[in-house]
Amino acid sequence: MNSSVIETVRQWQPELAAIRQDIHAHPELGMEEVRTAALVAKELRALGIEVTEGVGKLGVVGTIKGTRPGQRVIGLRADMDALQIPEATGKPYASKHEGLMHACGHDGHTTMLLGAARYLAQHKDFAGTVHLIFQPAEEGRGGAKAMIADGLFERFPVDAVYGLHNKPTIPAGSFAIRKGPALAASDRFIVTFKGTGGHGGSTPHLATDVTIVQAHFVLALQTIIGRNVPAVETAVLSVGSIQGGSPISANVMPAEMTVTGTARSYTPAIRDLLERRIGELAHGLAASYGVTAEVTYRRGTPATVNHDEQTDVAAAAARALVGDAAVNTNNALVTGAEDFALMLEQRPGAFMFIGGGNGPDGTSANLHTPHFDFNDDIIPLGVAYWVSVVDHELRGA
Repeated sequence: MNSSVIETVRQWQPELAAIRQDIHAHPELGMEEVRTAALVAKELRALGIEVTEGVGKLGVVGTIKGTRPGQRVIGLRADMDALQIPEATGKPYASKHEGLMHACGHDGHTTMLLGAARYLAQHKDFAGTVHLIFQPAEEGRGGAKAMIADGLFERFPVDAVYGLHNKPTIPAGSFAIRKGPALAASDRFIVTFKGTGGHGGSTPHLATDVTIVQAHFVLALQTIIGRNVPAVETAVLSVGSIQGGSPISANVMPAEMTVTGTARSYTPAIRDLLERRIGELAHGLAASYGVTAEVTYRRGTPATVNHDEQTDVAAAAARALVGDAAVNTNNALVTGAEDFALMLEQRPGAFMFIGGGNGPDGTSANLHTPHFDFNDDIIPLGVAYWVSVVDHELRGA
């Protein structure tokens, strides 16, 4: 069955690639995917699929019921949003919107699920129901949260939910997954130190100097990783901005300085530890230098945790297409985040990576860079993967 799927979808490759490139040329940020959502709904309706629009504002869900007896229901999810990154691919279908581009391959994810919709609409010989979930706003704008809050899994109940993401750093024709934590929780910290400020030339001794505090704080942050996080655990703390003072007033000691950054972790215990220690260091250092600290720790997307049973299903679905050697079931932890994690907190499921690298070394330009472009050659394999998941989950007795 699976080889025939790939052969069938290869005949659709020009049409699917044209859809992907059209979406690529018209990128939309999260919760602004009006055109993309309309395109998805139109394509699904043209296939005779039952469509529900406006789930979580711009989410689209297509429902296909198999012709064989079966009550099991699964969800297949793709994301639709783009990023605020200027495109530098030079492709004829490059972004028409300055400063925006599909730098993460969500155009390809949407297209692969549309291809699967087309195949499944024509081949309904499965036992159960498939919900095709097209999600807005994966890139930090709360799309999964919005769809869940709008009753996604109450309105479209599923026994399991699956996600798929391209990975340009592994060769096309390969897959990668792991059980348990797979992608990190992504949090943000904001620390503002407040002192008196003063004249840095004539009376620095009369000032409380927040620049010294922030310098010690930035260095001390890395002791959390080295001395508080167990060596067998993985976590990341990085400073993204330091703001204070004015470059045109070099002799003025600022009264405030703000340090912001990101925190990544994989378990609730380490997440709690990072939040606690950031606050302790900020307040402790501030007190030792006679200033105050205001600390905000904003929890974002939780860790993406794959469920064992569904990971086995996903791996088996991939092996049926490319064989054992091309499916890595011990993929390294990814310190990036993915809001599919929220769906996995609601229902069992698994998040799979599909290789997209096509360079001499098996890799391509990485995600979230101006030169990234989704590899259209993997569209048939991605479609076949989705069909294979349906086959493994809903083949019936």
